[in-house]
Amino acid sequence: MHKQRNDIVFLAAVYLFIILVFLITFYPFWNIFIISMNNAEDTIRGGLYLWPRDFSLESYRQILSDSEIWNAIKVTLARTLIGTPLAVIVISMLAYSLSKRELVGRRALSMYFIFTMYFGGGLIPYYMVLKSLHLIDNFMVFILPSMMNVFYMIIVRTFMQELPQELDESAKMDGANYLHIFFRIILPLTTPVLATISMFTAIMHWNSWFDSYVFTYKPDLKTLQAVLVKILNQYQTGSMVNAAQQLADSSKRMSVSPDTIRMAATMVATLPILMVYPFLQKYFVKGMTLGAVKS
Repeated sequence: MHKQRNDIVFLAAVYLFIILVFLITFYPFWNIFIISMNNAEDTIRGGLYLWPRDFSLESYRQILSDSEIWNAIKVTLARTLIGTPLAVIVISMLAYSLSKRELVGRRALSMYFIFTMYFGGGLIPYYMVLKSLHLIDNFMVFILPSMMNVFYMIIVRTFMQELPQELDESAKMDGANYLHIFFRIILPLTTPVLATISMFTAIMHWNSWFDSYVFTYKPDLKTLQAVLVKILNQYQTGSMVNAAQQLADSSKRMSVSPDTIRMAATMVATLPILMVYPFLQKYFVKGMTLGAVKS
């Protein structure tokens, strides 16, 4: 009876801690959401904590009516949909090659890739390399440099090394070559880890803004996050605040404000990746190698 009571107290403490962590991490996002959905004039009063007091979608209408936002969404979608599968294929193929013990110079090649994780030439040499490859102001500057991530490659290689060697041996006895083994056996068994790095790579592409900011100058190549940074910076300046005040003075009610615009832009940039995450979450905890080889 005493042991059961201790278990109940322990579980209650665990659930209380989890709820506390959830509230701490979720509430900032929820506060951004309610401010973006609230009327600008009412938002200035402050005191928004749980839900909008005066519901309004005017900030979203202004954000989504901007042609620059829609062009940035197209660029970000294109780089995410193209860059993610290409990166997964390149990373998984290299990981499979380096997981084979019979590969000549496997250790030296692995050390070569690991070396790049700790040492780099810096931004200026990197910019010069991209310029020499004619990638500046080119859409491929978003794709080619991000096709390889050494950290993800090491994760996938480690996962592949733990797969039973009998799978390769039995496939070779049936006449399969390395390509057949990789695409028909290894890839299906590595779905959980590939789904994980796919999610991380997609998030990286979707949230990336620095490469667009530094390596592109054309407005039609700016990503959504780069435009979001531009909006956040613009609406923090005094001139934009004065413009918003003039808008308020010229109308009965102020429909938007710097705060509501910033929050609406943040929600527009964040919601798509949040909607995709639940569909890949199951792969983070689910394994598919159980029962692959029967004794």
